[in-house]
Amino acid sequence: MSCDFVAYIDEAGDEGFKFRDGGKGSSDWFVLSATVVRKTNDLKLVAAAREVRQILSKPDKYTLHFRDLKHEQRLPLVRIIAGLPVRTVNIMVHKPTIHNPETFQQEAHKLYRYCTRLLVERISWLCRNHSNNGQCKADLVFSNRSAMSYDDLRAYLGLLLVQSANTQSIHIDWGAIDPARVQAVNHDKLAGLQLADAVASSAFFASNLSRYGDVEERYLKMLAPVIFRNKQRIDGYGMKFWCAAPEKERLTMLVSPQK
Repeated sequence: MSCDFVAYIDEAGDEGFKFRDGGKGSSDWFVLSATVVRKTNDLKLVAAAREVRQILSKPDKYTLHFRDLKHEQRLPLVRIIAGLPVRTVNIMVHKPTIHNPETFQQEAHKLYRYCTRLLVERISWLCRNHSNNGQCKADLVFSNRSAMSYDDLRAYLGLLLVQSANTQSIHIDWGAIDPARVQAVNHDKLAGLQLADAVASSAFFASNLSRYGDVEERYLKMLAPVIFRNKQRIDGYGMKFWCAAPEKERLTMLVSPQK
């Protein structure tokens, strides 16, 4: 019997490398996140989004977008996500410490595709950990970026599938991932994508300094119960840091159980 998941995927921050003081240039951090749910629980995300709108006194068709909400409005949204039967995965990229950044500047969306590889690896492990005799697939639903080709993204994952036969550096469990099951949907069309936006934004706000030199940790800390763990370990699983990532220790401790 198969057990299928849906991974709703969204990002926060940008892919640029034009850093300027005062937060006016590119963001130091780029975050790509997934909110993963069993298909049998997918309607609970719809109900959760409806509950948030009711709490915020918003109309039924109001699209939840984290950046458009005030701090006190974000808190119930994050609290409700933390109580859902989901798991989240965050790829945390500290761009200023990337070696040879020109590699990612020469081709549009190359950084996004590489982050997708890291994200899909962890989605596949999550599915493997919760599979029934290895029969478990994940649909990958991306928040649509109008300037990006998802045919190219499918082709990229297909290339990784071919290459993985000859290298051990690709760690995707292909029993859980089918490149053909990639789709892009506009943010306003699915509750899962609106919740994924809140997850990505929560990780971004906890890592990226605001123009006033502060971070906001509370959202990410509230989401700690639903961050993907493998044998109680978050680092490398629900929180994957890439490059020097100076905030790695602080952020990992933030979402780890207090001893």
